[in-house]
Amino acid sequence: MSTNQAFSNLSAVFFNGTLKRSPEVSNTEGLLRRSMQLMEQHGVTTELIRTIDHKIATGIQPDMCEHGWEIDEWPNLFEKVKEADIVVLCGPIWLGDNSSETKKLIERFYANSAMTNDKGQYVYYGKVGGCIITGNEDGIKHCAMNILYSLQHVGFTIPPQADAGWIGPVGPGPSYLDEKSGGPENDFTNRNITFMTYNLMHTAAMLRAQGGVPAEGNVPDKWQKGNEFSFDNPEYRTAM
Repeated sequence: MSTNQAFSNLSAVFFNGTLKRSPEVSNTEGLLRRSMQLMEQHGVTTELIRTIDHKIATGIQPDMCEHGWEIDEWPNLFEKVKEADIVVLCGPIWLGDNSSETKKLIERFYANSAMTNDKGQYVYYGKVGGCIITGNEDGIKHCAMNILYSLQHVGFTIPPQADAGWIGPVGPGPSYLDEKSGGPENDFTNRNITFMTYNLMHTAAMLRAQGGVPAEGNVPDKWQKGNEFSFDNPEYRTAM
């Protein structure tokens, strides 16, 4: 199999928002590993983090130990996010929505969003985001909209078709890894997971090649110091 050398220096971290602790089988992991394996075939370094296995505090501050929590593993996990080119949030559907673990993770991403990178931009600029959803009832698009909106809002770049998922027939039924579920053989899901994975890698490689998002018109410190990047506010026009 041929590999794309432009991808070989990239790294990706996958967060699994399953409610099942390891080593219990996670159907979300069953699907997301197909994306990981495809990336690895092209030389991308990948890591999988099952959030429920970690003591991640609830809150919207970078380190919740400074706000009354005895333990918060998020600061260490955030270092992995800072090093990654690609971040994929994955999780199950419950009651038609993202799991509590996925929602907590999004809040912790938000907690660090005011930090800046080495170009003075918000810290997630130059990183690519995507999502993978599993379940056995409807809700993939709803869950994906929430995740992808949240990621772009804090600074991630979202490629075209940056989500994939599997739900099987609508209504309670087999999960992705169940025998004869049809999940691993589903052409629609396999197409989407493949397109999503390549689009994540292509976009990350393009950003890496040009040094990230250009630091023009998007540096908060310069705005605070009065540089409005040619923004013309009519309220401040002086009558001639």
